[in-house]
Amino acid sequence: MIAIRTPDAAGGIGTRVQPRRILGICAAVLAVIALSAGCAAARPSDSSARASGGSRGSSSRPSTAGASRSAGHARTARADSATLPRSGPVPAHFAARSVTFVSPDEGFVLGTAPCVVHPCTSLVRTLNRGATWVGLPAPLAKLGFPGDANAVWGIRFANPSHGFIFGSSLWETTDGGENWVRDTRPFNTIISLAIVQDQVIAVTEHCTPTGGCPQTGWIVRRALAGGPWTTITQIHPAFPESPTDMIGTQAGVAAILNGTSVLVSRNGGFDWTSNSTPCTSISKGQPTSVAVIASGGLALLCTGQGFTGHTLKFTYLSLDNGAHWTAVGKPSAAGDGGTIAAANLKQWVISTASAASWLYYASGAGFGWHTVAFRGDGGLGWADLGFTTPSNGIVVYGPARSDGNPEGFPGQLWLTSNGGQTWHAVTF
Repeated sequence: MIAIRTPDAAGGIGTRVQPRRILGICAAVLAVIALSAGCAAARPSDSSARASGGSRGSSSRPSTAGASRSAGHARTARADSATLPRSGPVPAHFAARSVTFVSPDEGFVLGTAPCVVHPCTSLVRTLNRGATWVGLPAPLAKLGFPGDANAVWGIRFANPSHGFIFGSSLWETTDGGENWVRDTRPFNTIISLAIVQDQVIAVTEHCTPTGGCPQTGWIVRRALAGGPWTTITQIHPAFPESPTDMIGTQAGVAAILNGTSVLVSRNGGFDWTSNSTPCTSISKGQPTSVAVIASGGLALLCTGQGFTGHTLKFTYLSLDNGAHWTAVGKPSAAGDGGTIAAANLKQWVISTASAASWLYYASGAGFGWHTVAFRGDGGLGWADLGFTTPSNGIVVYGPARSDGNPEGFPGQLWLTSNGGQTWHAVTF
């Protein structure tokens, strides 16, 4: 066991930029829109307002995840509707990329939609767990991949007012999305970000358009109230399929995989404990994703030998932050890598994809894995798998991957109300 201690830091944030205005009708006033902020509800840019979701690893596809997460099972309630930011309609053909919930009912989804004036990044919000949605202003940054300049791919809110949209640029709001400030980001690309105990924790890597992201990154931290970023330690994360799924959070605990070990912090990233995992070889599997179950509980997914769109999968349970592990069930081999999330100690879910996309579910604390969702879609995959309560869960199916979604990915938000046994898509 290794303990890591880092100093505190304080300070301010960056330069304010004018947010794009939300306009309901673009066609009739295109000239006006082009001069102002654009067809706005059609623009913006992951532990999360997804709770207990986990980190994700897979080398088969670019992109990462989970969670999209929340800062634990989110329970923050909006006190007064008078504080809501101005809103407009959801843009036509909106496709989701990343999701964050701040309570069982209130959530924000980052995505994109076809538009005339680029970037086409869009942000939408629900106050009733997906029954209805409105569009919000969004930063002037395109939806993209790690390595793209001024691109974003993840969203995390700490509470109904304070949130971040992140990627190769970092944007912050303190008024529920009405105004966005472009922050000074930490050195390198922000692959994943989570907010735990009033601290912002991020995993960064030096990504380039031609070289992608290396197998070396850094954990950094700053106070939610603002200030400079402090580098915690260098790590070796698995390359994620979805760039937001690398930090598992819940109950004030954060967990990040580092090679064959897991780093756990119980105080907002000031101190980290490193423990080895049982996954140290191809035969035993390599650590792929970790989820925080409760104050001391971790669920671990490891993947081993791969063959024709399959990887051997192993799951483990720890009740002491990774000091000891117990082998539990073996999910289906179909799918490369994956993300693990836990609604509670008993109910676990894995998302994975290769030539198709699967959700696996277990109701016995890692035992009894079976398929609860399958799409023969060529491997469109998932993002931001996680849980907002011990029964309510979220995941983005077929997340949009580029500005305007020219590929036509579904970008659907799926919800579960029974710990992952069944899922349904919401209508934006």
